[in-house]
Amino acid sequence: MDEPGNDPLAGPLPLRWLRRVSTFLAHYGVETHGIAPIPREERLETRWYQMFFVWFSANMNILSFSTGTAGPAFFSLGVRDSIVVITVVDLVVCLIPAIFAVFGPKLGTRAMVQSRFSWGYYGAIIPSALNVFSLQGFLILNCIIGGQTIASVSSHIDDTLGIVIISIISLVVTFFGYRFLHWFESVAWIPNVIAFIAMLALGYPHLHINQSVSVPAPKASSILSFGSTVAASVLSWCTITPDYGVYHSPKASSSRIFLYTYFGFLTASLTAHTMGAAFAAAAPSVPAWNAGFQDSTSVGGLIYSILAPVGSFGKLLTVLVALSIPSACAPCMYTFSTSFMTIAGWFALVPRWVYILVSEGVLIPVAIIGAKTFYTTFVDILSVIGYWSAAFAAIVLIEHVLFRRASFTGDVYPIATWDSPRLLPTGISAILAFFCACGALVPFMSQAWYVGPVAQDGSGDCGIAVGFVVAALTYTVFRGVEKWCMRVRGVGRPLGEEDIKEEDF
Repeated sequence: MDEPGNDPLAGPLPLRWLRRVSTFLAHYGVETHGIAPIPREERLETRWYQMFFVWFSANMNILSFSTGTAGPAFFSLGVRDSIVVITVVDLVVCLIPAIFAVFGPKLGTRAMVQSRFSWGYYGAIIPSALNVFSLQGFLILNCIIGGQTIASVSSHIDDTLGIVIISIISLVVTFFGYRFLHWFESVAWIPNVIAFIAMLALGYPHLHINQSVSVPAPKASSILSFGSTVAASVLSWCTITPDYGVYHSPKASSSRIFLYTYFGFLTASLTAHTMGAAFAAAAPSVPAWNAGFQDSTSVGGLIYSILAPVGSFGKLLTVLVALSIPSACAPCMYTFSTSFMTIAGWFALVPRWVYILVSEGVLIPVAIIGAKTFYTTFVDILSVIGYWSAAFAAIVLIEHVLFRRASFTGDVYPIATWDSPRLLPTGISAILAFFCACGALVPFMSQAWYVGPVAQDGSGDCGIAVGFVVAALTYTVFRGVEKWCMRVRGVGRPLGEEDIKEEDF
C-alpha cells in the first residue's frame, strides 16, 4: 500500500529532498516505511522468538531495576513488602501490553494508527500526542540512568558524557529501523543477565542478612503508590507493543503471540524489579553500597558499588550494562517517530528518520537537566504516563472485545479506511470517556506537584486503577449509545466496496 505523498517528484522542495535522502538510505538497509498499514503479503516474518526477546531485553535492564529501588528508596517500604507488591502487580499488569502486542501481526498497523478504530481519525490525535511526550520521558529516564552508570566507573567521566554516549547508541539502533532493532534486542539482554547474576552472587550475604532486619509497618498509602509506579512502568508499554509485530506473519495464533510477549515482559520485569527492591533495601546497611547509591540518587552508582569487589571485571560489567540501555531506548525512540507521524496527515509526509533526529536533539539537553533530581523526575514521569495509558488501554480493549467481538477479520477492522476520517468512528465516545477518566482520577493522584483530596486522606495514589475502570465503564456506555443512534439513523451497516473510494485512502 502506497503511503500519502510518496511520489518523489511531488510536493514542496524540502519534501522532495527528504524523499531523495530516504531513497538513498533505503539502499543501506534503513527502514523508510512510514505509518501506512503493512499489507498482508509483506508480513512474512516468522521468527516468533523475537516477540519474546524484544520485551525481555527492553525490561531486563537498569530502568526496571530502578523501578524496584523506588519501593525502599522513595516509598520507605521494606524488602518483603516491596517484593509482594511487585509480584502481584507484574503478574496482572503484564497481561495488558501482551494483549496489545497481538494487534501488530494481526492488523499490520502501528499502535497509534490502530487507535483510530476506537478514537477516530481526529480523536486519535490525543493519544498520539501524549505518546510522543511519554516516550520522550522514557528516553530521558533511560539516558539519565545510563549516564549515571557510566560515570560511576571513572572520576574522569560525568553524567553528561554518559548521557550523550547512551543517546547516540540509541539513535544508531533506531535509525536503521524495525529489523535491525529486532536483531539488537535479541542480543542486548546478555550482558544484563550476566551482570545481574554476578550482583546476586556478590551481594547475597548482605541480602540474606537484610531479610531479618525489622522495618516499620508499611503505610497503605506507600504500598498503593509504589504499586502504581510499578504498574505504570509496565502498563505504559501498551502504547508501543503493536509496533514490533507489524512485519510478522498474521498466521500465528493470537494466544501464541500473547504468550511470547507476556513471558518476555513478566520474566524480565519481575526479576529486575525484585532485584532493585532487594539491593535498595540492603544499601543503608552496607557502607560501600550506600556511598555508591549517593543517598538514593544514583542507581548506576549502586550497581557499580555492588560489582566493585571483582575489580576490572566489575567495571566492564557496569559499562556493558549501561551500554545495553538502548534496548529500552530504541523501542521508545522508534515509536516516538511513528506516533509523531500519526498526529496529522502532513506530519506523515516527513520521513521517520527525521523524527528520530528531532527526538535526539530534545533528549540530550533535557536528560542532562533532569539528572539533577532523579527520583522526583523518575516517579513523576512514570506516574503521569501511567494515568493516561490506563485510560487509553481501557478504551481500546473495550472497543475490541465488546464492539468488534475480539475479531481481527477484514469486515471488523476495514484496514483500508485507516486514513479516512469519514469511514472511521467519530471518536466522540473515546474522547468523552478519556476526559471522564482524567477527571475521576485527579482526586486520587499523589505527586510531588499535586496531591488529590482522596490521596491526602492516606489512601495513596490510586489514579491508574481509577482511570482504567472509569474509562472502561464510560466508554462502554457512550459507545453503546453511539452505536444505537447509528442503527436508528440507518448508518450502522457494514462497509461495502461502494463505501470505500480511492480518494479515501
